[in-house]
Amino acid sequence: MVGTRRSDRRRRRGAPLTLERELWHDGVELIAGVDEAGRGPLAGPVVAAAVVFPPEKRVAGVVDSKLLPPAIREELAVEIRRRALCFGIGAASRLEIDRLNILRATHLAMRRALARLPLLPGHVLVDGLPVPELGPGHTAVVDGDARSFTIACASILAKTTRDRLMGRLASRYPDYGWDTNMGYSTAEHVEALALHGPTPHHRRSFVPVQLSLEIG
Repeated sequence: MVGTRRSDRRRRRGAPLTLERELWHDGVELIAGVDEAGRGPLAGPVVAAAVVFPPEKRVAGVVDSKLLPPAIREELAVEIRRRALCFGIGAASRLEIDRLNILRATHLAMRRALARLPLLPGHVLVDGLPVPELGPGHTAVVDGDARSFTIACASILAKTTRDRLMGRLASRYPDYGWDTNMGYSTAEHVEALALHGPTPHHRRSFVPVQLSLEIG
């Protein structure tokens, strides 16, 4: 109950602009927030988003996407796309995840999202740990989707984009429950792997998928 009340308070407040204001104060006008969705699932791509907002502009109710019900996430995603200066979406495929490993594939998706921005940001705020390929022009922010408005916006766009993709894949592979588990390692998903084996979208480098291949 306490955790629920804390999440409700964070949702009402929205993600702060503190980090962005520090950069604006230093003369950086265009700041991109970057986040990903889909590092943990057993299937599907990892998707990243990059979002740039005008200084001091925001969308009410934007917080870490994991705190939001799906319907609210979708509504906010529409508003973010409408009110942002620009945004970019990037992904790394299942094959790239297996070839590179999930961390390097995530960084690749982030770089692709940034490359799709029509405006060049002066600085990048990225959720999590540093991304060496982004060089000195970025700041890594642990728990960034709770600490930065632009990162929270990116988390919402990445999550809603990937969820829609997994929903479409679920219609082609209905046995795995991807319309509800989004490819994550639920009991239903693991049981389906044992019964039916992996699809072309399953990540062969992930242990539960490897075990299903051994069983088969």
